[in-house]
Amino acid sequence: MSIRIGDEAPDFTAETTEGTIRFHEWIGDKWAILFSHPKDFTPVCTTELGYMARLKPEFDKRNTKVIGLSVDPVTNHSQWAKDIEETQGTAVNYPMIGDADLNVAKLYDMIHPNASDGGPRTTNDNATIRAVFLIGPDKKVKATFTYPMSAGRNFDEVLRLLDALQLNAKHAVATPVNWKPGDDVIIPTSVSDEDAKKKYPEGFKTLKPYLRTVAQSK
Repeated sequence: MSIRIGDEAPDFTAETTEGTIRFHEWIGDKWAILFSHPKDFTPVCTTELGYMARLKPEFDKRNTKVIGLSVDPVTNHSQWAKDIEETQGTAVNYPMIGDADLNVAKLYDMIHPNASDGGPRTTNDNATIRAVFLIGPDKKVKATFTYPMSAGRNFDEVLRLLDALQLNAKHAVATPVNWKPGDDVIIPTSVSDEDAKKKYPEGFKTLKPYLRTVAQSK
């Protein structure tokens, strides 16, 4: 079954490079980023894991936990981590799920449900396991996307998207195209002009009845 925005993120128990976790329990009262990989020792993913390690302090500031997944055993992950540190200059500083049985990949609909979990598998067999899930403290999926193997993911965009999601959760506003923290935000159409005047006594800009912008609240 497809995982859609607003669905509860499926819970699972899995082995990771930091021990066994129960996913929902591991998330606790924080936000979470789950990002997956089709196989260990793959070039594009190696760069992604290193960059995510460099970005992790930014996610920490945003009360957000990071966890990776690859469809190889945890023992392989530990060896791969050495290559990542050597080539990317940053050690992996978050847990990596070992999903050799494809349990989580299937649970999150990242791979065909009838995919074989026996015998050797290639990266092409697992090509669709390059997804990112942004999950809120309520354990609901807030956003998700999937990249092809040939294109590295933009984790600066994941951080920007997280900022937008957290701003919406705190202030019930929307963000316009290419929004960055500090830019003006959009007042949702569900808020009447009367209520908007009460909420934003300093005023707001009306471009169209359905498009009203206001300075971002702290």
